[in-house]
Amino acid sequence: MTHACGRLRRGAVTATAVGMLTVPVTGPAASGAPVSVRTASTAPQPLPSTAPQPPSPAGEVRTLTPAVTRQLDGAVRQVMREANVPGVSVGLWTPGQGTYIRSFGVADKSDGRPMSPDLYTRIGSETKTFTVTALLKLVDEGKVGLDDPISRYVAGVPGGDGITLRELAGMRSGLFNYTEDPGFFKAFTSDPQRPFTPRQLLAYAFKHPVLFPPGQKFSYCNTNLILLGLAVEKAGGKPVQDYIHDNVLAPAGLRHTLFPTGAAFPRPHAQGYSDQTATGKVEDTAGWNPSWAWTAGAMISDLDDLRVWARTVATGVLPDGTTLISPATQKQRLTTPPTTIPGAGYGLGIFDVQGWIGHNGSLPGYESLTVYLPAARATLVVLLNTDIDHNGAEPSTLFGEAITKIVSPGHVFSLPAQPAAR
Repeated sequence: MTHACGRLRRGAVTATAVGMLTVPVTGPAASGAPVSVRTASTAPQPLPSTAPQPPSPAGEVRTLTPAVTRQLDGAVRQVMREANVPGVSVGLWTPGQGTYIRSFGVADKSDGRPMSPDLYTRIGSETKTFTVTALLKLVDEGKVGLDDPISRYVAGVPGGDGITLRELAGMRSGLFNYTEDPGFFKAFTSDPQRPFTPRQLLAYAFKHPVLFPPGQKFSYCNTNLILLGLAVEKAGGKPVQDYIHDNVLAPAGLRHTLFPTGAAFPRPHAQGYSDQTATGKVEDTAGWNPSWAWTAGAMISDLDDLRVWARTVATGVLPDGTTLISPATQKQRLTTPPTTIPGAGYGLGIFDVQGWIGHNGSLPGYESLTVYLPAARATLVVLLNTDIDHNGAEPSTLFGEAITKIVSPGHVFSLPAQPAAR
């Protein structure tokens, strides 16, 4: 689930890049009460035993007892310490087996303001799940077909008569990823405040030849989602941010999730820290304009809204029990053929990594991970204020792997970094 729009120009990283950190895992303990605590401490803590244990007999995840909670605290702190992460919030919800909500570190290094679970954050490629959900709503309404060519909605796409909306949503179009274009990278990093239009973004992609015939293989590509955003606007009859709000966010009750039209960032939010800069030095990024990511990665949310969204996008069912996406269409979304990423399948704007369904996101200064494990009805959300890799691995993946090794050892989330796949 790696970058929307995170690591703009990066070579592929092998599967061994993930798993660089040794995380604490210990045996199960007696049942305990749910946990909902905040802490700003990142000081080194004694780590538990590293002996792996099987999942609890009751299900696919371990009960969040005080002992397991301490293991999680230790694992999160260890990833923070080794990957040099300023601040992180983690939410883990396991029905009948407890809740874990924690914040560690600082939201802003300049004043030491602590990280907290109520902060807004930029969610990068998690935007893709909202864009594709908007597309699937139009499918259910009969306004588009997944096997329609993109040329029906957007003119000027190289080979557009032979590229379907399904292939765009499934990352199998063969189009060049505009965020890999050197000219785009220079334009963005030289002025992170500048706005980009969707057509400007597409121009960076379309000056490159197609990589392969559509449908031939998987290749994560932000260009695909810009095209789908334009298709949603044409078929939906309104700006994409309005269509997503009216047909996805409002029905799901996501009051702290939005599609910004500029650099505006609701408060409170954390400062972001990135080395994706013109000089390569770390800079503050909270005020950067995310228009360059548009329907591939510009959206904003918070921990609690993403908790709701994790289950909604993975099941197609709204919190009130009604359907957001029809079962037939949802089944197509969750058909996740293998990818070039070991252990991961990708459907229509969504990953399946060892049973965890969802997406991650990365934008300069911010990373997120929102996944749902249907086998246990468990939800995991991780939000952090840096996108700086650690030994070639994304910090959001390191947190996801460390946490799931403890709570769901039969379903360990591990996703190697890929070019511009966050």
